[in-house]
Amino acid sequence: MSRLFALAAPVLKALPPETAHRATITALKLGLGPVVSAPDDPVLAVTLWGRAFANPIGLAAGFDKDAEVMDPMLRLGFGFVEIGSVTPRAQPGNPRPRAFRLPDQQALINRYGFNNRGHAAAVARLEARQVNGAAAPGLLGINVGRNKDSRDPEADYAAGIRAFARLADYLVVNISSPNTPGLRAMQSREPLQRLLAAVTAARADGTARPPILVKIAPDLTPEDLEDVAEVALAAGIDGLLVSNTTIARPAGLPPDLAGEPGGLSGKPLMQPSTAVLRRMAKLVAGRLPLVGVGGVASGADAYAKIRAGASLVQLYTALAYRGPGLVGEIKRDLAGRLRADGFRSVAEAVGADLR
Repeated sequence: MSRLFALAAPVLKALPPETAHRATITALKLGLGPVVSAPDDPVLAVTLWGRAFANPIGLAAGFDKDAEVMDPMLRLGFGFVEIGSVTPRAQPGNPRPRAFRLPDQQALINRYGFNNRGHAAAVARLEARQVNGAAAPGLLGINVGRNKDSRDPEADYAAGIRAFARLADYLVVNISSPNTPGLRAMQSREPLQRLLAAVTAARADGTARPPILVKIAPDLTPEDLEDVAEVALAAGIDGLLVSNTTIARPAGLPPDLAGEPGGLSGKPLMQPSTAVLRRMAKLVAGRLPLVGVGGVASGADAYAKIRAGASLVQLYTALAYRGPGLVGEIKRDLAGRLRADGFRSVAEAVGADLR
């Protein structure tokens, strides 16, 4: 199967990004994805929120928006997969074209705008997965968003918590996509306080109470980060994902694409997102677990996130460029780096650069 994907790679790269993405989803639904059966190196095991992760490498939200292929992706060797973002009602997202490759930079710009089929469709797939016993080994995160035309964003997020709490190993509140007007303003102190009060109350209403994490932007000021840390700690949530895509446009991007609105992901995001991760790790000082996201394309990148304070790491864009074999490469390299530096586990290495 890995050879099949390697042969298909040139064809997929010749297609527009969104078309290639849908073709990949279709192939995975048909069972054409690679399957990794070898057990993970024990040094990669992580226990967090009372859950056992076989390895700390996860698939970020955005790839599987509608809970269609979480199990094929887990079978690639990810320790966890995050679906979404899912909004209460189905919505088409922004007009096409809305995704742009930057191959020389190993990057993407997207402005999808939370295109998805809504809570009900995702819940139906997830329930069928449980009934059929089709779940692959690994943990499932569910990322929830708000509808673009919502008049009550807090209610949208609370609805997501209620809909998915019994189906998720953890939940993510996404308030940092740059592609929904007004969304990032919810990271400010008072809106964030109201939002976290609403989502924690929604979780308390149910019998299943998975961890709730908040996904933040890499473009926040130091003062914004301080506010987020203080509010998150006071609200009693369980972690932060650092970070989403960036609206910044570093030097060297193709001029014809640098002006495209949307979030930039991939290699150019590695350094700035890790700098924000490091700052947030200092602010929370071990009181709140962090997930490092942004620009991860190698074991060295994953290790840098962990040493900067991340207990888990996610990737997405690099997978589009490098293919499914990248997951195993990252895990092997990360295990080697941990052992070379004398760490017996990922947990021992978390925040090593801050000590």
